[in-house]
Amino acid sequence: MRFQKNTAKWELYKEDPMFFDKSWKILDDGIREIYRNNTGGLSFEELYRTAHNLVVQKHGQKLYGKVAEALKGHLEEICISVEDTQGSSVYLFDFEKPFLAVSESFYSVESQQSIECCDCGEYLKNVQRRLAEELDRVSQYMDSKCADKITSIVETEMLSNHMQRLILMENSGLVNMLIDDKREDLTRMYKLFKRIPDGHSAIRSVMTSHVKESGKALVTDPERLKDPVDFVQCLLNEKDKYNEIISVSFRNDMTFRSALNSSFEYFINLNNRVPEFISLYVDDKLRKELKGDNEEDVETVLDKVMILFRYLHEKDVFEKYYKQHLAKRLLSGKSTSDEAERSILGKLKTECGYQFTSKLEVMFTDLKTSQDTMQSFYANFCGYTDGPTISVQILTTGSWPTKQCTPCNLPPEITDISESFRAYYLGTHKGRKLTWQTNMGNADMKATFGYRRHELNVSTYHMCVLMLFNSADGLTYSDIEQATAIPHAELKRCLQSLACVKGKNVLRKQPMSKDISEGDTFYYNYKFTSKLAKVKIGTVVAQKETEPEKMETRQRVQEDRKPHIESAIIRVMKSRRVLDHNSIITEVTRQLQSRFLPDPLAIKKRIESLIEREFLERNKVDRRIYHYLA
Repeated sequence: MRFQKNTAKWELYKEDPMFFDKSWKILDDGIREIYRNNTGGLSFEELYRTAHNLVVQKHGQKLYGKVAEALKGHLEEICISVEDTQGSSVYLFDFEKPFLAVSESFYSVESQQSIECCDCGEYLKNVQRRLAEELDRVSQYMDSKCADKITSIVETEMLSNHMQRLILMENSGLVNMLIDDKREDLTRMYKLFKRIPDGHSAIRSVMTSHVKESGKALVTDPERLKDPVDFVQCLLNEKDKYNEIISVSFRNDMTFRSALNSSFEYFINLNNRVPEFISLYVDDKLRKELKGDNEEDVETVLDKVMILFRYLHEKDVFEKYYKQHLAKRLLSGKSTSDEAERSILGKLKTECGYQFTSKLEVMFTDLKTSQDTMQSFYANFCGYTDGPTISVQILTTGSWPTKQCTPCNLPPEITDISESFRAYYLGTHKGRKLTWQTNMGNADMKATFGYRRHELNVSTYHMCVLMLFNSADGLTYSDIEQATAIPHAELKRCLQSLACVKGKNVLRKQPMSKDISEGDTFYYNYKFTSKLAKVKIGTVVAQKETEPEKMETRQRVQEDRKPHIESAIIRVMKSRRVLDHNSIITEVTRQLQSRFLPDPLAIKKRIESLIEREFLERNKVDRRIYHYLA
């Protein structure tokens, strides 16, 4: 009868809209009695069936939430009760302190075992995993204040105590990560070592040493130095690589970027040919490789070159070579982009000031003026209709890197029109003087070889030699030298390119050989043939600079620096009036470092020179103090 009575009761509850609330009241009361250890009057069968019916009626999820809520509330009551009677010391001393001690011991052992069997990358992954596990454990079970304490233990035991060993680990440490471009491992190392004292400083120190050592090996490698363009490209590739590492893996950390810049500045200046090589690289790009590239690509290349330029201590040496290479591009029409030429000029001007580029800008102005002058000349020169034409580029003395040369004897046909141009120009520009630079020109000539016709593109020297064969079949070396007055060394190179280069030998010589001697005789090669209608004959390149020539170049640079040093000394002394020797050295170096780093001995010599010329005087008591004389 009792079972039937209970059944009727449940049927009543199921139809009642308050079914869940009434059922939960029964269960909630039962749970509270259980917490109070007062279970004598409870019917566990009733509690079980109450819960069972709630689940059957699809109230299981709601029931679970209510039980969890009841359990949480009970634990919170216990927590408050414990704190009221004993303080927070129960958690700290009875649980947290032993927990941290055990954790410290655990990670001390694990880190030692792990570092013996793992490479650096694997070890750091394990550290990252352990840190995540501890933080998750704290968030689930512990006081949030424990998070810093447990992570500090992991950081100390797994990172700080093994920092140097990890960074320098053979075959897998920082250097290997840099060499093999392991971006993920580098990112992980950067993030983890940020957590410990001096972690980033240690990484930065090892990275700096590696970059300096590998850079030094690059700039002193004789094989690399054989190809200046490839040499500079290697520098740019290395810079791109480390820029990407710092941007991505090291979060664009400016302390790392500064260290990288210092490292590149160190090794780039170990080789005094780097300024020349950078100029050669730009020359190569502006002659051919930038052709067809869009404007953005061109700017990217030039910006990268400017980064290397900023590292140079001897920017004036770069300027010297750049002026030479620019002059050759402009005068030969080999530059593929006037916009690119102007762009890099603007970048140099921004970097070093107007004085650095003033003469370079004159070169561009001269070419534009020359075009206008030639148009005016031919518009006014009506009496000349037959014969050769000329195009003259008028170069401002001092702005172009031209060497003093003795003009050769031009053919009569060229002399006539050249003198006509001279008369026209001097007639319209009073007080000026023209000097022909015959070593720098070129010519297009029509030539007949038997029944074959070709157009030859040659240098001015080539033209002077070839025109002699219009009136002679054979000429000795002495005949040619006397008729043209071409300097001895230049004449040998000229004849070698005309008679000894396969496919370009419009002359033949006796005796046959690869070299030119003063006893040779030259003949017009009627059998010359080429598949090309227009044949370009270049001049045989001179040998590389000899050591005396290199010394001469350096001496010219030193001579060019003297007026810059003196000007800086005068500026400093004029503003300060009285200054000691070391302060002058410091100030002058600071003013000139954007152009070159002056040698203190060179500054001392210029001070002596200024004293001799009575711009400065020494203090009569202390000879290391100088006075400016107005």
